[in-house]
Amino acid sequence: MKVLFIEDDRMNRRVVKDMLGVAGAEMVEAESAESGLAMLDSQDFDMLLVDLRMPGMDGITAIEHIRARTDAKSRMPIIVVTADAGVDLREQCLAAGADDVLFKPVAMDALFDAMGRILARDASAGGTIP
Repeated sequence: MKVLFIEDDRMNRRVVKDMLGVAGAEMVEAESAESGLAMLDSQDFDMLLVDLRMPGMDGITAIEHIRARTDAKSRMPIIVVTADAGVDLREQCLAAGADDVLFKPVAMDALFDAMGRILARDASAGGTIP
């Protein structure tokens, strides 16, 4: 599995990369939403993890850009990974097109559970991962 993590904080990227490595997943890092969207244009990923608060484009706007695509990548599973704890934050992320929301600090079991639920849902719906 190849995962793109869009996150401006290097330490957060490292922690998640180590977690994904335990499961044998490859993680590609993007320090900004803009660079992550560019990587999405040139590479294939099985899943996207995205932070919300970053310099430049925020995570919700990045999700909206991905969901507005006209190719198969528009259906890529997306998990928000955020330290924000706004009252309606989860609903805002889901409305923008996120498949799930995890709050930092992310526990490995919570990350794997969310990824497993999304992949199982997509498989049972007959979908394929772009």
